[in-house]
Amino acid sequence: MKLDRKEILKALETITVAGEGKNMVESGAIANVLTFGDEVVVDLLLHSPAMHIKKRAEDDIRKAILEKVSAEAKIKINTKVETPEKPNEIKGKSIPGIKNIIAVASGKGGVGKSTVTANLAVTLAKMGFSVGILDADIYGPSMPIMFDVESAKPISVNVDGKSKMKPIESYEVKILSIGFFTAPSQAVIWRGPMASKALNQMIFDADWGELDFMLIDLPPGTGDIHLSIMQSLPITGAVVVSTPQAVALADAKKGVSMFLSESINVPVLGIIENMAYFTPEELPENKYYIFGKEGAQNLAADLGVPFLGEVPIVQSIREAGDYGRPAALQTASVIEGVFEEITRNVVQETVNRNENLPATEAIKITTMAGCSAVKKN
Repeated sequence: MKLDRKEILKALETITVAGEGKNMVESGAIANVLTFGDEVVVDLLLHSPAMHIKKRAEDDIRKAILEKVSAEAKIKINTKVETPEKPNEIKGKSIPGIKNIIAVASGKGGVGKSTVTANLAVTLAKMGFSVGILDADIYGPSMPIMFDVESAKPISVNVDGKSKMKPIESYEVKILSIGFFTAPSQAVIWRGPMASKALNQMIFDADWGELDFMLIDLPPGTGDIHLSIMQSLPITGAVVVSTPQAVALADAKKGVSMFLSESINVPVLGIIENMAYFTPEELPENKYYIFGKEGAQNLAADLGVPFLGEVPIVQSIREAGDYGRPAALQTASVIEGVFEEITRNVVQETVNRNENLPATEAIKITTMAGCSAVKKN
């Protein structure tokens, strides 16, 4: 038995995709039909990621062919989903001059994600890299406080005939945050599209210049802001911050799952354990595991992602953040050494990640530069 392609197309003209008025052939949902004897291969193109729409469309195709063409037809359907861009979403494009974009995330609030971001940034700068921070925590921006630039206001500069925002620079780190545009006591009460538009401006309407690393300080959780950024920017990789506490680990696991999901597909460079233990100044040999022991380290092993290091509970880290001078700037201190080790690991994992991908400007970092930074400190 040989199936007729024209008969199959005619049968498919009798069905529609849920929510669309035109039939599948007229709407373009049927991208292609190929026949091989009693076998037929249908390429289906949908504009909705909803599973129930996908299943119904595939079932309708099988039913139409079996009932209207041949009950013995062997049917294979290749389904592809292409969602149209929505207004006010961040448009997917790279940022010229930025080589690596690292998303720093946490599943749960209050685990020290912003503190880790700030200290990673200043440590990268000390290693000789050019660094920027995009404070994407729209509803709780903290970078202006942590870098002692609360009163700063970005100015407008002319770049190639276009007006651009000039990021605020502190401790050799370029920073943009919604906190620069709102009063300290002002709550940001925005819906998703407004938040996305603000981020769009801080990303693409800013004069970031040449950066080896842009760190994106994401909000806690796995919400709208995450999806907008992850699906719109060429993210090199993600770093997940968690405490050893079971509640935080459960949320961190969800964060890792989000990045590794098929629709986002961002490599996870590793997990950092914050507030790992407490050592009193008068008992320097003692370690007290207030929030649990090695929870994030065990989670990294379970998920098969790198463990980047642990940060102890030290009063000076909190004080440094409050005073606007990240703790990693304290020379010859324990905290400086802790963040140097973690940052080396982040750089090395970035190098490893980039070596396994085609070289593009969005993810490019030379092995020599990365390794020299690792060896330098």
